[in-house]
Amino acid sequence: DWIRHHYGHLSAEYLSLLDQMGGDITNQNAPVLFPTSLYRHIDDAEFEDKVRFLKETIYQITKLFDGNMKSVTWDKKNLDDFLNILERQLENLNPCVSPAMKPERRLKHYFKKLNSKVLRKMNYSAQAWELIRKEMKRHLQRLDILAAQMY
Repeated sequence: DWIRHHYGHLSAEYLSLLDQMGGDITNQNAPVLFPTSLYRHIDDAEFEDKVRFLKETIYQITKLFDGNMKSVTWDKKNLDDFLNILERQLENLNPCVSPAMKPERRLKHYFKKLNSKVLRKMNYSAQAWELIRKEMKRHLQRLDILAAQMY
């Protein structure tokens, strides 16, 4: 019920904040490939698996943004609002997912690679964070499509 009535609104809000918190999204590509096949797989999954995937992806995004952000030049208020809305999404998705359900291993692995091959390898530079912002925008847009297709 919450996904149907609130997810899309909050999603639109944090996508807008993601755009507003910095300048133009970089054209540079991240050295970690976007997990397109994982999204194709989840498109055909059961409803509960889709909800788990939404929750797990948002959780992984919040974990990624918990890193060393000293070099970012983004608007601090927009960044805080963005992270607060993500947390709100997570809080509302948590009760919808059984704790017994295992997280998607490939998704977790993908985010670990983003952390090591982009953030750590580029020493948490402003450029590294811009690549992360670009990739997270792609994920959040794709999650928005997934949530919209659930009903």
